[in-house]
Amino acid sequence: MALVSKLTCIYLALILHDDEVTVTEVKINALIKAAGVNVERFWPGLFAKALASINIGSLICNVEAGGLAPAAGVAPAGGPAPSTTAAPAEEKVEAKKEESEESDDDMGFGLFD
Repeated sequence: MALVSKLTCIYLALILHDDEVTVTEVKINALIKAAGVNVERFWPGLFAKALASINIGSLICNVEAGGLAPAAGVAPAGGPAPSTTAAPAEEKVEAKKEESEESDDDMGFGLFD
């Protein structure tokens, strides 16, 4: 039940943000009622308070594959501050060459065989 409640509140907060409406407990509860979903009573208020001081748009845009992207110059827990300089072009080209060397032809079969 808790997973359904959390996911419901997340989706409803995203809907409100997409419609450029301020995320509040009242508005989340109104959408819950309209959707006919059972949500534990404390979740809408918890999400509304948590998202009150957060720019949801920047939160969405700064998501990486493994979690949230660290802000520029902010050190992740237990590690040094991330570098703001880009990797040299040579390293990028080298990485692409390594990827292209591996193919299905090396294994004796291909997509169209």
